[in-house]
Amino acid sequence: MLEPGTDVRTWLAPAKINLALHVTGRRDDGYHLVDSLAVFTRFGDRLEIEPAEQDEFSVSGRYAAGLPLDDGNLVVKARDALRREAGAQRTSPVAIRLEKNLPVASGVGGGSSDAAAALNALTRLWRLDIDDISLARIGLSLGADLPMCLKSKPLVARGIGDEVSPLSAFPALGLVLVNPGTAVSTPDVFKALSRRDNAALPPLPRRLDFHAIRNWLETTRNDLEPAAHSLQPAIGEALRALKRADAAFARMSGSGATCFGLFETGNVAKRAAIEIRARHPDWFVAATRSMEVSDGEA
Repeated sequence: MLEPGTDVRTWLAPAKINLALHVTGRRDDGYHLVDSLAVFTRFGDRLEIEPAEQDEFSVSGRYAAGLPLDDGNLVVKARDALRREAGAQRTSPVAIRLEKNLPVASGVGGGSSDAAAALNALTRLWRLDIDDISLARIGLSLGADLPMCLKSKPLVARGIGDEVSPLSAFPALGLVLVNPGTAVSTPDVFKALSRRDNAALPPLPRRLDFHAIRNWLETTRNDLEPAAHSLQPAIGEALRALKRADAAFARMSGSGATCFGLFETGNVAKRAAIEIRARHPDWFVAATRSMEVSDGEA
């Protein structure tokens, strides 16, 4: 049994950025089929977890207001699902503190990434012998984004997001994330789609450097962007702000409303973020880098 106060650990729940997202079909149960290239950033929410006398959960940070503290929160759901899988005897009480730095309902997988970080962290804290397949199954029961968020590495996701193929190599990218302060309902965006049978992603280029990736992205889409923009015109403002700050490429992530700009270096991204923040002080603006993967790491 873990003793309270003996083991405090902090875990990053990174933002998930869909660099490209094609909607390729729809299942009979209503779930949409996707084909997406996703990366994860060095910026995100944070979880602090330690053994406790009884389960505790609290939220702080810029976007904490209004978040549920009961099983309406995906972190609590993840804790309870893992406990059901492993058994109460092996899963002693824990205090979980969530620092919410990412906007809610913003297309960067915040809640899913929080839950994935909780599953990964608690598996280690509780010293559970659960393989990746079982953990992905538990994650999928909580949401379609969970399997990819459990990996938190550059990957291609297919199916409903559950068929995850980590990339063997992918560089770090300089990114600026911008949200104009508007939440977008994912179900509403999918309902507003004009078509659901689009072509899959083209093959990735053999050489994966900044310019090759940027050029490849020009041949792809986020099929959710036009629908989200029709619901929230401020998405267009965010994209224009990124282009005005000389982003080499700009697009909406996921179902929005967060948009990303691609910049050749981290320093250029930082300068662009300062410029955008000066013009739009009420917006969420963050300069960051995506996590890279080198040959053989995946």
